Amino acid sequence: MGFDDRQKGFEKKYEKDAELQFKVNARRNKLLGIWAAGLMGITGSAAESYGREIVAIDFSEPGDGDVVRKVLSDLTAKNVTMTEHRIRAEMDRLAAVAKQEIMHET
Repeated sequence: MGFDDRQKGFEKKYEKDAELQFKVNARRNKLLGIWAAGLMGITGSAAESYGREIVAIDFSEPGDGDVVRKVLSDLTAKNVTMTEHRIRAEMDRLAAVAKQEIMHET
């Protein structure tokens, strides 16, 4: 009986951790979109909309490559000098911000 309870506890923790990571990634991507929008001169509701677009693009393939390619492509199209490394660094920074925001909401 004790082993089953422990297993259920681990499963519950894994479930909760996976849900938190999903929320953090979605929030991070929205913040990344708003950051990139600002670099492109997009503000207000259009920046929010672009942030939501970046969230949606993340569902096209596993990992962050799809998000990085989209943001890099859009920035390049607007003549904003950017590197993949810089975008990934910003993603790391924003992941911490997103996690902090989500933890304060719950």
